[in-house]
Amino acid sequence: MTTGDACSLALVTGASAGICFELAKGLAARGYDIVGVGASDRIDTLPERLPTVSVTPVRVDLSTAAGVEELWERFESLGRPLDVAALNAGKSLGGAFLDTDLDDELHMLALNGTGQVMLAKRVTRLMAAQRHGRILITSSLSALTPTPYESIYGPTRAFMNSFGQGLREELKEYGVSVTVLLPGATATEFHSTAGMGNTKFGSNDWKNDPVLVATKGIDALLAGKNHVVGGDARTVRGALRDRLLPDRVKAARFARSSRPDQ
Repeated sequence: MTTGDACSLALVTGASAGICFELAKGLAARGYDIVGVGASDRIDTLPERLPTVSVTPVRVDLSTAAGVEELWERFESLGRPLDVAALNAGKSLGGAFLDTDLDDELHMLALNGTGQVMLAKRVTRLMAAQRHGRILITSSLSALTPTPYESIYGPTRAFMNSFGQGLREELKEYGVSVTVLLPGATATEFHSTAGMGNTKFGSNDWKNDPVLVATKGIDALLAGKNHVVGGDARTVRGALRDRLLPDRVKAARFARSSRPDQ
């Protein structure tokens, strides 16, 4: 197993909860100090939850240029190389597009897309100058299918999947690897926060363990793989199926899980 050394540092966004916290926890277990980023005050408790390594919590809103700039200033103040960057920040919004709020959707586009690109610009330039580094981009299996009743979220994850694969090719010559994590539905707060409690996605009973998803992501990152499906064998089979089925079939199937109860 590849591990960090005494000077290794990992930047993990969205690190206060869910898959992203498990990524931070898993990297800490492998010897990486952590710069953990989140938008709520939960991020302030991260040092207590990861007591075996040095943890720098940073509370910022990564949907804004000011938030990305503040994070980068905090990182640069540490005066350390960056060995791993896990770019995970994101949210969803459930409901029919006819009913959802445009401002909420624009905020999601900024967080899931624009903010990721702004931070990636900083990270990639630094790692290219260092001539080493590993980047993990968290997308979703929703990148592979139309997502009715979650209609903006899926395209944001498709963008990050394509973006990550393109960066991987560009950064090879600089000794920097990029891995895309494609989680299946995972037992976290994600869908309840998205207002999807009245859908099949509102139940965590059938979903993947976030520890499993994060572990698969970290193992693939450290092995230098281009992507990995985050989930159990059933989830992997579903991903293979989604690459073959026509969009109209996938859209109808997804809607059966995402449509709010009438």
